[in-house]
Amino acid sequence: AFIRYFEQQGHQAVPSSALIPQADPTLLFTNAGMVQFKDTFLGLEQRPYKRATTSQKCLRVSGKHNDLENVGPSPRHHTFFEMLGNFSFGDYFKRDAIRFAWHLLIDELGLPLERMWFSVYNDDDEAERLWIEAGAPKERVLRFGKKDNWWSMGDTGPCGPSSEIHYYWGDLATQTAAGVNKDDEYLEIWNLVFMQYDAKPDGTLAPLPAPSVDTGAGLERLASILQGKDNNYDTDAFAPIMARIQELLGQDDAHRQQNLARYRAIADHSRSISFLIAEGVMPGNEGRNYVLRMILRRAAR
Repeated sequence: AFIRYFEQQGHQAVPSSALIPQADPTLLFTNAGMVQFKDTFLGLEQRPYKRATTSQKCLRVSGKHNDLENVGPSPRHHTFFEMLGNFSFGDYFKRDAIRFAWHLLIDELGLPLERMWFSVYNDDDEAERLWIEAGAPKERVLRFGKKDNWWSMGDTGPCGPSSEIHYYWGDLATQTAAGVNKDDEYLEIWNLVFMQYDAKPDGTLAPLPAPSVDTGAGLERLASILQGKDNNYDTDAFAPIMARIQELLGQDDAHRQQNLARYRAIADHSRSISFLIAEGVMPGNEGRNYVLRMILRRAAR
């Protein structure tokens, strides 16, 4: 539905790139949808389209984006996951990025506005105004600093202020703005990044050739909302794996509930291991091989 929606808005559907980045020594693994478009954002590569949409295989177990220790205890963190995205290479910018996200989530997918919260970078007056114009109540558009609303792929490369969309899972009577970015009941489902700068090794920010858009929405997280599940592991992406683990153990539902974090870690890590081996990575002592061994060991433990 995501890919189809953006195709209707003039975006080219582009296949997921590999988990092993091609010709990019700065990354061990593809950790976001924009990785395959890095040179396009920098103006070093020209593509035959100005708009793209993807469902990208991602792995986050090393470097700046490392979710390994959260997997298991968390109902929604993963090492391997799929990131839905739409991209503009110097075509549209904040207005259309926000308009597309609002229309897809609220009008097309029917997410309830009373559970939605929106965050912007602390000095981004334009993004705040655009969310309110789209239909968001002013009190549901919040401002945060660099920790929460600034995105970069790594220490260097394309970066810029971002705007996040959050979904509240809890009791409507108790939701409050203070819970966003603090309480697990407020689920970040989509991050709209307004690519404006190229971060240099010395820390300076050089303007990109053209302001662009890079967004990332968690497929597993959106699925949990649309399937009425309060965690990713009860969705159809994980339910068969969880059931198979329980079957292999020969245990009942009570055992699964008592050891839920362990079941989740094994389910998540099994997917990561499978996709890495499928791309030719094998357990070893260095680099990507070491990361695979680390995930495999954690699952076994």
